[in-house]
Amino acid sequence: MAIQLSVALRNALLDQFETTIGASAVLEIRTGAPPANCAADDSGTLLASLSLPADWMAAADSGSKALSGTWQDASANDAGVAGHFRLKSSGGTCHMQGTVTANGDGGDMTLVNTNIAAGQTINITTFTLNAEYS
Repeated sequence: MAIQLSVALRNALLDQFETTIGASAVLEIRTGAPPANCAADDSGTLLASLSLPADWMAAADSGSKALSGTWQDASANDAGVAGHFRLKSSGGTCHMQGTVTANGDGGDMTLVNTNIAAGQTINITTFTLNAEYS
């Protein structure tokens, strides 16, 4: 039998993400594959750096937690193909990373178009964390 968690516990676990990472987190979109783990140095070219709002995630509900506010970089840093993201505290510590693919291609984060041009506006309109119960 698999361990199962109550909705209340799943919500509490998800809400801890924002508490631990802190206000004004930074989402970096980079080229290439993600590093081996969050403790490893950054890899790839930094394409975009999004300064997230102070309250960047909504309160967890039914084992799910969605973005809050506007996640935008009005002017991408460089040109290239997005391959991974890193979510960092305002102090620069990486707390989460994953793959980036085009919509429908199965990445941890998806973009409408992974080909980013220097100076392009980047908008993240959907980002959801889910806590599975079994």
